[in-house]
Amino acid sequence: MDEIWGLDSETESRTVDVHINRLRDRFRDNPDFQIVTIRGVGYKLVRSHE
Repeated sequence: MDEIWGLDSETESRTVDVHINRLRDRFRDNPDFQIVTIRGVGYKLVRSHE
């Protein structure tokens, strides 16, 4: 988070989770990809198989 928002940012540790959930909601009906959680690492965008 420091690399994205900077060291002086007052963002909470759950900020990224909130943004990811908003993206998941926005793209919920998109058949091309999904956002998956990689436990202990972060998030990953995965293309759907056709």
